[in-house]
Amino acid sequence: MYEMRTLGTDAEREEAAALVQDRQHWLTQQGLPAPARADIPAQFRAAQTMPAGLFEDGKLLACLIPEYAPDLGWGQGPCLFLGCVHTLPGQFDDLTRLITLWASDFAARLDLPIVRAEPLARHTLEAEPPAALLRRLTDSGWSVRGSGPGRDGDRVARLELPAEHRPRLRALIGCRVHAPAAAPGEGGNS
Repeated sequence: MYEMRTLGTDAEREEAAALVQDRQHWLTQQGLPAPARADIPAQFRAAQTMPAGLFEDGKLLACLIPEYAPDLGWGQGPCLFLGCVHTLPGQFDDLTRLITLWASDFAARLDLPIVRAEPLARHTLEAEPPAALLRRLTDSGWSVRGSGPGRDGDRVARLELPAEHRPRLRALIGCRVHAPAAAPGEGGNS
């Protein structure tokens, strides 16, 4: 069984930071874009963030920072924003599906209508490698809402996923994620 949970200890946060560094190194080796302007590992270590991790039998497979965002400047209305999503190299597709299902259900349980995310897209959305990633994500239920500067300044694809209650999902993915706080600079309540 999988479990998505808030990373509450320094050791879990360090493990997530190491996973991010491994993923960024792997992306660079593959000639794929990695975030340029933000120190992502430091964001997982920061006391003011509430990162979450996807675990299987105690092993960290993916990490992200779920946040409540009242307005991102694109899209309409409040959302669950998935920031800094990183997976172990070599397991991306299956983990992305699990994160997608979990996020849709988690947003619905928080009474948020939509999930948003901003994967890197340094080139046009039709060019590789963003096109392949976006095809996998749209096959999983995400909608592409264009591209532009993301919250960290990098060019991103803007993605939305409808919230949907998935009660049977809890048999596959346990959830111990705290309700997210407002994204930095966003204001609002959780």
